[in-house]
Amino acid sequence: MKRAGMLRQVSDFSDFSRGHWLQELLCQGEEPSRVQSSPDGQHLLVLQKSRPPPLPQVVAFQRHSVSGADLERNWQPPQPTLVGLLFLQSPVTLGSWVLAIVWEHGRTEVWHFVVALGWQLLQTLELCQGARARIISVCSQGANLVWCEERPPLDAHSDMSKCAFRFCVCTRALEMGDQGVRLGTVRIVLHNSPEYQVLASPQHVFLVPAAASFATTSKFLLIWHPEKAKLTITAPSAGFIHSKVLRSSSESDFRKLLLGSVGLLSGLAPLDIHTSAVSNSEGLLLVSTKGAVNMVEPDGTQRHIFDLEGGPLAQGSSVQLKTFGSILACMLAGVLYLIDQNSGRLIEKKILSMKEVHFLESPGEEDSIQLLTQTGIYGFSFSKPEDSSRPEPCLVEMVFEEACRYYQRRSLSSSKLTVEKLKKGGVFQAPVALAAILQHSLRQKQKPARGLQDTYAKLLSTMSLELQSYMSLELLKTCVVCAPESEVESYCEELVEQEVSRVLHSDMDKDNLAYLNSIFASFPKAAWKATRSCLQLQQNGDGLLVARATPEVWKKVLGGPQQEEVGQNGVVPLFELICASFLRFKPKWLPSFVELTQQYVSISWAYSSKEGPEGRVPLYKRALGVLARKNKCSEANDEMELELLLCSKRPKAVLQALHLLIRLKRWQRVVEVAEKFSKLSPLLNKEIFTTLLAEFAQHRELDPYLDTLWLLCPAELTASDILTVVLQHLPHSQEDPVPFSTEGNQLTVGLLKPLLQRVVQRPCVQDEMYSDALQSPTFPPPTPPREH
Repeated sequence: MKRAGMLRQVSDFSDFSRGHWLQELLCQGEEPSRVQSSPDGQHLLVLQKSRPPPLPQVVAFQRHSVSGADLERNWQPPQPTLVGLLFLQSPVTLGSWVLAIVWEHGRTEVWHFVVALGWQLLQTLELCQGARARIISVCSQGANLVWCEERPPLDAHSDMSKCAFRFCVCTRALEMGDQGVRLGTVRIVLHNSPEYQVLASPQHVFLVPAAASFATTSKFLLIWHPEKAKLTITAPSAGFIHSKVLRSSSESDFRKLLLGSVGLLSGLAPLDIHTSAVSNSEGLLLVSTKGAVNMVEPDGTQRHIFDLEGGPLAQGSSVQLKTFGSILACMLAGVLYLIDQNSGRLIEKKILSMKEVHFLESPGEEDSIQLLTQTGIYGFSFSKPEDSSRPEPCLVEMVFEEACRYYQRRSLSSSKLTVEKLKKGGVFQAPVALAAILQHSLRQKQKPARGLQDTYAKLLSTMSLELQSYMSLELLKTCVVCAPESEVESYCEELVEQEVSRVLHSDMDKDNLAYLNSIFASFPKAAWKATRSCLQLQQNGDGLLVARATPEVWKKVLGGPQQEEVGQNGVVPLFELICASFLRFKPKWLPSFVELTQQYVSISWAYSSKEGPEGRVPLYKRALGVLARKNKCSEANDEMELELLLCSKRPKAVLQALHLLIRLKRWQRVVEVAEKFSKLSPLLNKEIFTTLLAEFAQHRELDPYLDTLWLLCPAELTASDILTVVLQHLPHSQEDPVPFSTEGNQLTVGLLKPLLQRVVQRPCVQDEMYSDALQSPTFPPPTPPREH
């Protein structure tokens, strides 16, 4: 059930001083007037751009006629034009305000309204320091003025690219001095910049590039945080890009600010901005030429709110934006849109008969929307539904509307999907508006749920697990905020564990993988503990690593997006993430982990299946790739490489490990590995023995282990085979051979004799093949019976 809105007249201008003149000003003029109301709502300032002199162009009107001086200002060419009518916090009286009228060349008049005296000019000030400076845009924040000024180059024939960066963003505070009101020192926010429009919220200042800016600089926005002296670069097409604290004036240079982000910014799409305005929730509202309304948050993130009807917006068309509490009011071509800016839901759409409409401030009434027209001031308020104690129908409707949009985006049909079709067609399967029913769910925890409609009760029960997870997450966030520093780390670890577990139980797409990469980078220790918990890794009584993770989790670890799918943007697959975490916090467990993953792969995927992880790049090679990225050559790394090669039990990896041990001259370990892995297959046994026999021929390091080495000799090797290998690998001597050498490292027949005797005395393989036939009880075999 939607809230019903009513439009009622609040004022017919009879309660304003010179109300008839106010009405005439609004009705006259070819161009639309600009109207601003004071913070207390008691004054209206009307700016008429096309008034011929000596008629005033700025006129102030007061509610409840009081005696005193009126405010009327006019000017004519060649006098500079007006660039700003701004209300600032008064430095004279706490809680009051002053009006600043700012002209293009920097002259600023500060006015103050006093009851019974009327408008009083407090001071005329010069905002700019340079005589040639020209103000382009100005805004106010508290008692501060922020503006963008043009500083023309001294050389009239300067390069056009340099002239484009001739602007400067500055700020000055309005202060109380001995001689009355004065301006504080100039603080440069940004210099050598392109042209910007400045828009201020209570805590932040948004810098929106002008339409005539260079193509490169019109792809992003800047957000200045005065309290932190920080500038944030953000782009609607990419979100947050970069943030920098400005510690000195040299760091305020525009080109230095962009130095580290030029490559990323060059690939962004240009900004599409038709209208911009500041929301009361500290965000920046942007309307694109296609009619899309978006909100840019102070942290640089962006979210979509609503799409205005009517297709692309004309260049000269006027779009007005203003927020009243949580309601966003948009005025376009005589149509008033009222939108919930939190959910993006259209609350009301009204076609107005007024030609020119302005939004006014509603002090003390957040949800009351006031409109100024040529006939008076109108208030738009909402009437509460008759049965406000039962919000279930409204919430159910919201869920169905959200589901309708959800399925419409995935539908191949060109026909529009409505809620009625959704209900009757039976295509409603899963709600996505979790937040829509969260508030009611929390309320039901306090009292028994009675009288719930069947549709809503079923919906709530379906989403109960998601609600519980969401509530526990919110509770944990509250604990993190309120906890002392000593406990924050434990809460963060719990939060990271919940997030890692949640992602591992959802679809492992590129976005989730990138999110996990950011978690592992930001909270490495907490992510390591979360990994151990999710995979249930622990050592058993024999000291062996065991994992009790479910097959679903194993598939996410091994079967997610691979390196060729995620690209070269710094995101690595989940298996590599976990291996890097092992290397950092528990390196001795890494070979056992790789072995465990291989065991799971052998059970879940067929051998050499291209669908499984082993069909692409073997797991031990992926783990070795992580080790190689450490870029540290040490004994520990050699040992880790050796263990990873051996744990795979692949013939090529075992031989690679054997050659590594030979290169390191660890002969006892060479023999141990040969003795262990020769049992895996006859072919691997032959390769290992041939390799060691070649080493034996070249030096005497293996002599202490010959008894063990001769036992590994394959049965199919003959004496001639052995001698061939030995002769091929004998070291080449530079001197002529002599019968009796004094060097003790030469191979002698005595060293090779036990092996040759063993081979010669061993029965031949062919003899063994025929021995079975010769020992047969009947030889030759009997003749088979003939068939008659």
